[in-house]
Amino acid sequence: MLKACYAILIDGGFAKYALKVKAKDPPISDKEVTKLIEAIGKLPCVDGMRLHRVYFYDAKPLTGKYRRPDGKEFDFSKSKMAAISQQQHATIARVPYVAMRYGELSYRGWSIRERLLRGAKAVTQIVPDDLEPNVQQKGVDMRIGLDIAALALKKQVQVIVLVTGDSDLIPAMKFARREGVQMILVRLAQNVKDQMLDHADVVIDQKAAELIK
Repeated sequence: MLKACYAILIDGGFAKYALKVKAKDPPISDKEVTKLIEAIGKLPCVDGMRLHRVYFYDAKPLTGKYRRPDGKEFDFSKSKMAAISQQQHATIARVPYVAMRYGELSYRGWSIRERLLRGAKAVTQIVPDDLEPNVQQKGVDMRIGLDIAALALKKQVQVIVLVTGDSDLIPAMKFARREGVQMILVRLAQNVKDQMLDHADVVIDQKAAELIK
């Protein structure tokens, strides 16, 4: 008789923030993701079960060229953030059982860095380096929701472990539970809306540093 199965769905943007112990720590890599997967596998709620797959959701970096308000061209493909993101995706994709799910980033122009606005005076001089690209992530929560629904409808797993703080996924969580799937929410001690707690069967609230030590 086959063992009951569980799947782990990781919201990449959430995990990359929550798994950093300190804000100044280097970006996470496949090592932190592997530790998170191993730590989840040791939780009592999935003890003795078989891991079906790990889905890691993140947006691919911007790679286009756009003009700044001062007229200079900015090549996102050569930015530090693009290099970090591409390296993360390449290494995380090779972690056993991991399947990558990609959303996209949408360019929305330029905005003034928040730190400058906090200390702004009546007259504040702005230079080009004070601007940052206004980028919006698209499609990630939709892909997570679709995979939750597919896993539940196809009866591929009996338990879904969801690592996120995105309340937009509440409808998908409710759907999966109605289909008989248990929902485990790993919030990594981050603030989430109360409704997410209401629609999870088990909530894992350990800090990332405690969970992956």
